[in-house]
Amino acid sequence: MTQRRRHTIAAVSPPQATRAAPRIAGIDALRGLALVAMITYHFAFDLAHFGVAPWNFYRDPFWLHARTVILSSFLLVAGISLVLANRAGMPQRHFWTHVARIAGCALLVTAATLVVFPRSFIAFGVLHAIAVCLVLGRPLVRRPRLALALGAAVIVAGNVVSAPAFDAPALRWIGFVTRRPATEDFVPLFPWAGVVFVGIALGHALARTEFAAVAPLARAPRLLHRLGRHSLAVYMLHQPLLMAIAWAIAAGSRA
Repeated sequence: MTQRRRHTIAAVSPPQATRAAPRIAGIDALRGLALVAMITYHFAFDLAHFGVAPWNFYRDPFWLHARTVILSSFLLVAGISLVLANRAGMPQRHFWTHVARIAGCALLVTAATLVVFPRSFIAFGVLHAIAVCLVLGRPLVRRPRLALALGAAVIVAGNVVSAPAFDAPALRWIGFVTRRPATEDFVPLFPWAGVVFVGIALGHALARTEFAAVAPLARAPRLLHRLGRHSLAVYMLHQPLLMAIAWAIAAGSRA
């Protein structure tokens, strides 16, 4: 084995003794790109919410498709990150601490939106879904073929199966609803858990090639890498700031 190859493998899969998830520059940048897209989407939403822009985020195909792409990118990266953590030998307590942190932030999102959007608060949004999907995906993290098969099945089922019983508030988080509930963010397990499972299979595929497909992203601007390394903090802080800016713009336009 050449010295260069040994160095590459060490960078991707650090010794188990470190017990830390490896940092893949390309994955950090990919997550950072998803965050930039999300921030752009949310700022546009805030401008529309305060009447500064005429965009319809609930019916316009452009914004509906944009949301699907952005959300899919986050969930795919969540599945890839499960693989990275497993390759690094992350202890169970670190995994559960990570899940608890995301779940805690999800509850904060619910509480905040209950104040700002009392009629359409977020009961089960992207953070709620990621927390649950990480737990569901953990048993699949070493079984990429099974993860891919289940992921495809969940995505298909979530898009073609519906039943009125799942419209009930206690069950709608599972999916299979016949109508979208009145909420600012809705990410049910069917079909979205399937995207995380597919991300697990994708993570194994990337690892087999030493992440060559995302290597060009390692040269992306440092800001993207920093955003990707602190994605949860960015997610929690960006929307209050954007809403304040959009409100100020709206107030200025009416002055």
